[in-house]
Amino acid sequence: MIHTPSFTRRQWLKLLAASGGACALPARTWAQRAEQVVLYTTLNSQSVETASDIARDVLPNIRPSAVVGGSSQLLKRIEAEAARPKSDLFWTSSANVMHGYRALFESYLSPEAAAIPDALHGPDNLWTAANVHIVVGMVNARQLPGAAPASWADLTDRRFKGKVIIGDPGNSSTAYSALWGIERVLGADGLKALARNVSISSSASHVVRSVGQGEYAVGITFESTAYPYVAGGQKEISILYPQDGTFIVADNMALVKNAPNLSAAKRMYDLLLSHQMQLALLQNAFRRPSRNDIDVSKYLDMPSLADIKIIAADEAEAAADRDAFLRRWRAHVAATRGA
Repeated sequence: MIHTPSFTRRQWLKLLAASGGACALPARTWAQRAEQVVLYTTLNSQSVETASDIARDVLPNIRPSAVVGGSSQLLKRIEAEAARPKSDLFWTSSANVMHGYRALFESYLSPEAAAIPDALHGPDNLWTAANVHIVVGMVNARQLPGAAPASWADLTDRRFKGKVIIGDPGNSSTAYSALWGIERVLGADGLKALARNVSISSSASHVVRSVGQGEYAVGITFESTAYPYVAGGQKEISILYPQDGTFIVADNMALVKNAPNLSAAKRMYDLLLSHQMQLALLQNAFRRPSRNDIDVSKYLDMPSLADIKIIAADEAEAAADRDAFLRRWRAHVAATRGA
């Protein structure tokens, strides 16, 4: 199933302001006595700005600031600062990454957690999903070698050799989550066949950019990173929700253990899980909510979860299998390159 959404040019131009790197939330006129909350976040500036705007209105006595970076980079920073933490809240990463840093987090059950399905809560309430990702294919119709793919199995056909791109699962949690799940759908032989066809990028952002620019026919990525391109009016770009099934990957948030501003951090945590915030992040940054009381199809041209074939994936199992899977994947890649 390929899904092509629509979006206004104005909203697209607003999205283009999003960028990575370290930044502070926009300056606001908070009260001088406002409590500070320091967020270490992997989210783009569109998401950070949305959170800042709502926090200013809903939590006027809290002054959030953000440091933006990759999940491994920020988690290692939290680990290095563990004796004297400088951050309060980590926002966000997948469980298969966070399991390795469990000792850094503070257990917390938010009042908003009742709207979050049980499967999206971490062990001992060490984290909660702030949103969820869907693993998809980003398709450029102008580069297709024949008919559009409808499944992961289609991408193993030899006609797609050199036409598919994905990040390196060794340094991209997106790529790791996607490939680990695809192996469960296609089996070892199917994963090996896919490895024969794909190009591997060291940069996850390069995956969607290269498909958008017409360098590849298909990029394996998350829905939230593919959607801006189709939403921006590129008619040749569409989203593949594979008929043989795909996966939900929770993007989790956690309080930092011994956070210097723990009370304020809990209020910010609650706000990030709230209906108001998750709806705003859906509309402004295309982040699919983790809450079960928001139907995305009512707000954007995205399918509801009920219309997507979802295969259950155990993130704890994915985390435990990480080293072994990477050895399997690298062996497949090496074998195909030598063929």
